[in-house]
Amino acid sequence: MPSVRSRPCEEGTIQSVRVAGDCAADAKRWVLLATILASSIAYLDESVVNVALPAIETDLSASVAVIQWLINAYTLTLSSLLLVGGAAGDRFGRRRLFIIGISIFAVASLWCGISLNTTQLISARAVQGVGAALLIPSSLAIIGATFPENERGKAIGTWAGFSALAAAAGPLLGGWIVDHFSWRWIFFVNPLLTVPTVLVALYHVPESRDPEGKPGLDWKGALLVLIGLGSITYGLIALPILKWSDPIVLASLSVGLVLLGAFVWVEGHSRAPMLPLTMFRSRAFSVINILTLLLYGALGGTFFFLPFALIQVRGYPATIAGAAFLPFTIIMAGLSRWAGGLLDTFGPRLPLVIGPAISALGLGLIGSMVVSGPYWVFFIPIIILGFGTVISVAPLTTTVMNSVPANQTGTASGINNAVASVANLFAVAILGAVALGILNHALDQRLQDAALSRGVQQAIQAAHGSFVIEPALSKARDADQVAAEVIIKGSLAEGIRSVMLIAAVLALSAAAAGTLLPRSIEITDPNDS
Repeated sequence: MPSVRSRPCEEGTIQSVRVAGDCAADAKRWVLLATILASSIAYLDESVVNVALPAIETDLSASVAVIQWLINAYTLTLSSLLLVGGAAGDRFGRRRLFIIGISIFAVASLWCGISLNTTQLISARAVQGVGAALLIPSSLAIIGATFPENERGKAIGTWAGFSALAAAAGPLLGGWIVDHFSWRWIFFVNPLLTVPTVLVALYHVPESRDPEGKPGLDWKGALLVLIGLGSITYGLIALPILKWSDPIVLASLSVGLVLLGAFVWVEGHSRAPMLPLTMFRSRAFSVINILTLLLYGALGGTFFFLPFALIQVRGYPATIAGAAFLPFTIIMAGLSRWAGGLLDTFGPRLPLVIGPAISALGLGLIGSMVVSGPYWVFFIPIIILGFGTVISVAPLTTTVMNSVPANQTGTASGINNAVASVANLFAVAILGAVALGILNHALDQRLQDAALSRGVQQAIQAAHGSFVIEPALSKARDADQVAAEVIIKGSLAEGIRSVMLIAAVLALSAAAAGTLLPRSIEITDPNDS
């Protein structure tokens, strides 16, 4: 591995990631504060929006496809540009990209809050993804540059714990805001956190970069992956309406696959690739990204559909639905620092097998409880899911950082975060198509019942293609609404139950992937043949 000269922190600048051990304890605390605040902004927004989706769908008269794009517009730009964001931080300065990313995110959040229609809201969400693509990998890379390897696991565990706290607190906060004010106000929280974060970063976070980074950025690769992922996502979201045989669906999926293939080819021949394929020579790095794809796909699908299960099927207010995530919040906040030390004690394999397996159990139980049972029963699978997730997240993130040379932590972080975002992108698109298909099929079966009144039939017909039931029930007379509600809720529950079980299978597959990890991580230079 090429040597990297180090020197003590001077004039607020870290010239290479190897000087981390020389930084004062105060600098480390400020770095954790800044990175936790920034990541909390992004993760809070991502989770708070999920609880608001039913209200947005109703208020803006949006279709399921539009609601999926509210999530996927953000995830698409995030996953496509995370790799550029990580590489740009390594080359031009992580603190600089960190501050730029926070600023973009804050402005886009204000745009979301004042959007007049779904087109503006989706566009603003896409810009939010650009900001997040700069700040998230920079956050982890700054931690990697500031903390030596023997302290990095606990530092990342602390970062992950507080970030997870923000993400998990999002549903409760979002539900309360939706119930008492408007879904628009959920986007106005982000700018309030931006000012102190930028001030801490400017005055207390040292700059760092990769002194061996190659000049230029791989914008050709970024464009290919953006259009490729977008094309595939468009085809998957359109699938329940247009079916497989439709030329638009076939063309979208085909073009997307071709462009992603071209992206891999370009990365293999680029002088400054945003996805250095040589990194995947590391067995640990390859396996951990496969595990990330599976586990975060399971979690992404779950957190998209769980609010619909609680609000639409169970009929709880948004605040109560958000409160169901509290056990997850407490576990992630309280145990993430402890989980960060599991890697030092057991190595990466054991926690990354046990954690996803426990998560799979929690997801399976959630699927079995969609329809019936008291409210508090939901806490049991949420606790199990939280415990499995906390065991997985910090060791996973630390393994990513430790499996590559220290001067490439920004790029490695960007790749892994991109994989997690792609998992969420495809989970919402694919599982959304599955749930919608099951919902429509179940409704069609109920329509065959000749004993149903005309009002009930009209309500069932209106419920096709939507995860929000209130507009459909308005099609029935008062006498018919109870019967229509039972049928529509039961059909929606079938779709949600199925995707939860698929999520459980994905998490179990992640556990199986964890068995392929080495017991310990030996960092090798990916440029060595």
